[in-house]
Amino acid sequence: MGRKITNLNFILAVLAIIGIVGAIYMLILDQRPVPVSQPLTPPSVSPFESFISGAGIIEAASENIAVGSMVSAVVVEVLVKKGDIVPKGTVLFTLDSRQAEADVKLREAQVEVARTALEQAKASLKFADDEFYLVNHLEDKRGVTKDELVTRQDNVFIAQAAVVNAQANIDAAIAQLKESQAVLDFYTIRAPMDSEIMQINVHPSEFVSANILATGTTTAANTLSIPYMLIGNVSRYHVRVDVDENDAWRFDKTQPAVAYLRGNILYNTPLKFEYIEPYVIPKASFTGDPTERVDTRVLQVIYSFDPKKMPSYLGQEVDVYIKAAKVGPDVRYGGPLPISR
Repeated sequence: MGRKITNLNFILAVLAIIGIVGAIYMLILDQRPVPVSQPLTPPSVSPFESFISGAGIIEAASENIAVGSMVSAVVVEVLVKKGDIVPKGTVLFTLDSRQAEADVKLREAQVEVARTALEQAKASLKFADDEFYLVNHLEDKRGVTKDELVTRQDNVFIAQAAVVNAQANIDAAIAQLKESQAVLDFYTIRAPMDSEIMQINVHPSEFVSANILATGTTTAANTLSIPYMLIGNVSRYHVRVDVDENDAWRFDKTQPAVAYLRGNILYNTPLKFEYIEPYVIPKASFTGDPTERVDTRVLQVIYSFDPKKMPSYLGQEVDVYIKAAKVGPDVRYGGPLPISR
């Protein structure tokens, strides 16, 4: 009996030692350095020793134009495709204009009625003129009373007023016709400038409202407002760069700037300064960096480049570096540094 107890104690001791050794081994494994995962492509590096950096969004030189509608109606036909280059005045899409066309025909008929009324008024004026002339030029006027002479003269005045009124009715009818023709033209949506079709979010038989946005449902609980059609002048690309308000004072429009395409730093191009939007706004475009502040405000600076110089797409995000003066110790430390002795 005593030998069995001794053997059991021995086994338990061996198991305890094995457990302790295993725990130490696992602890050593946990303390080994974890290899850092390398990005698929290296991040861009500023070509300048001192610089301002910011995320830039590529957009059309005319800015991205959201095409809207002046009237609410059903789409009949979309006459362009994504990627088409269209000159100014090209018809983009048409709306159901049957009611507007009928209104134009009604106004045209009203113009014809008014013109007929004018012709009748002129004929009445001629008749009144002739009667007054005959009575007024009689050699012997003893057969005509003074009242009759006055009456015929008044008839002339009345007929003249009727002609003026008929002419005014024609002018009013023509104005109403032009108004109806203008409304009819609203049902044909045209390109406001030479541009490229970037997005088409409207299709035949869909209903469009009198605004610039279509509502596209993305999930059951989330809706996204998108333009019916997005166009822009793409002869040159613009880059809208967000410069942090803390760096805005360092920005100098005369300094060079370079844009790097994300995903391949071999694609880069120098930028040409275009203009500044001088009102500092809350940052609206976020890069997804976990260290990025969401409460910051930015100064938007617009640069441009030739799209042939760097393969890129409108709406794409690029890294932009702008050369800037170094920050001296007076700024960095809030005043001059004490002189060491």
